[in-house]
Amino acid sequence: MIKTYYMLTKPGIIAGNLLTTGGAFALASRGEFDFWLFLFTLLGLSFVIASACVFNNAIDRHADAKMARTKHRPLAQGVISPREASLFAFFLSVLGFFFLGVYTNVLTVLIAAIGFVIYVGMYSFWKYRSTYGTLIGSLSGATPPLIGYCAVRGELDLGALLLFATLVFWQMPHFYAIAMYRREDYTTAKIPVLPIIKGNRVAKIHSILYIVAFLATALLLTLCGYTGYGYLIGLAPLGLYWLFLGIRGFKATNDHDWARNMFRFSLVVITAFSVLIAVS
Repeated sequence: MIKTYYMLTKPGIIAGNLLTTGGAFALASRGEFDFWLFLFTLLGLSFVIASACVFNNAIDRHADAKMARTKHRPLAQGVISPREASLFAFFLSVLGFFFLGVYTNVLTVLIAAIGFVIYVGMYSFWKYRSTYGTLIGSLSGATPPLIGYCAVRGELDLGALLLFATLVFWQMPHFYAIAMYRREDYTTAKIPVLPIIKGNRVAKIHSILYIVAFLATALLLTLCGYTGYGYLIGLAPLGLYWLFLGIRGFKATNDHDWARNMFRFSLVVITAFSVLIAVS
């Protein structure tokens, strides 16, 4: 049963968000790394994200039951009731905001709360109504690096805004790739993602534009003095290759395989980004 509750928290999503949070925390620290602040920031955020994911599981349980990728989730199978899941999620949120409130600062808690509300209160419902649900979800997904950055700085400066924009721009082609290679699942669950509503070609065009925007904001982190040139030299080739893969998509004979490769490489890009901002 413990494992069942653990899987409700979507540990893969937590790990991915902690990666960007840790990178942003290290970037903001500028060599004056506070280990305990780092530890409690990650701990608090882990509980907040876990809570949001459990609430999202409860909301998505009917759609999850229709999708091959998610039909084995505990709520989709009825192993755990929505009430039990909601109580668990509430407990996790209390723990998360407690750690953030005690060990970080008001701004960090506020950003975490905004991200939580956007994900649970807006994205979880809006994604069934409009293709813009993906964009709303990306706003929530871009708050973890803000949390890591502001836990150290205690303010929203240009560096924080660039981190936020970079993560928003990265997430959009990442999500579109998932929607394309999981097209059958999204169609069955009647989730109106862009590739289904407007077609793969339109989604590919949007992906290219977002990758270009990602590269621009990534470049600005160096030009504005927040990262060193080692970061830029390391990230630029990966970003350009991601763009190259995106452009190749217009000649792809198998959109499923192309989209899966785009998704996988997007993970390489965000991992490199998080590491490079931490060590630059």
